[in-house]
Amino acid sequence: MDTRKDPIDSIDGYISESPDEVQEILKKLREVIRKAAPDAEERISCQMPAFALHGNLVCFAAYKKHIGFYPAPRGIEAFRLELSQYKGGKGSVQSPIDKPLPYDLISRIVKFRVAENTRLAEEKLKKKARKR
Repeated sequence: MDTRKDPIDSIDGYISESPDEVQEILKKLREVIRKAAPDAEERISCQMPAFALHGNLVCFAAYKKHIGFYPAPRGIEAFRLELSQYKGGKGSVQSPIDKPLPYDLISRIVKFRVAENTRLAEEKLKKKARKR
């Protein structure tokens, strides 16, 4: 469980407050997400680093024994077979801290989420324009 006492207001702050042994992992994860979603806005959501583009894309967090990655249920479902080796839930994936993160897979999931959120935002705009 995340043991931070004070609220964190940036991803830089989150990473610097994380244990030394996971800071490089978190920096690399952030870089992979940023590269896959260059137009996404960085923020803190639910006390976790998050990226948003037309709504929430993904979040991540460091825990005592794993890194949690949260691409929403649709992101999990679309990559279910590739994620089957990881623990997780409906909208989350847990990767043990002592094993390398699947950065290529994470990049593809983020790109999927960018395309999905962009498509949904465009559909919403078209729907709104038809109502006028």
